[in-house]
Amino acid sequence: MRNLTDPRMIWLKGGLFAALGTLASGLLIARLPDLRVAMLLAIAIWSFCRAYYFAFYVIEHYVDPHYRFSGLLHFARYAIFGAPPDGPNDG
Repeated sequence: MRNLTDPRMIWLKGGLFAALGTLASGLLIARLPDLRVAMLLAIAIWSFCRAYYFAFYVIEHYVDPHYRFSGLLHFARYAIFGAPPDGPNDG
């Protein structure tokens, strides 16, 4: 699969992710209208956003500036096994 390079499609993809997250969160809170559920959902979303930032920004800019990740599974492999044997840019 090719990389997505069209800026309009990138914006559309981001908008669809935001819409899907908003819809799913809204439906969950509508099903369980409790302040604790809303707070736990907000904490989970914030935590996963920070973990994603850690995986794709902090690691590449502060831990291993020569390594580039192509996805979360690629990052998990790097986190568990270190750099792959065929070089830092195998992605």
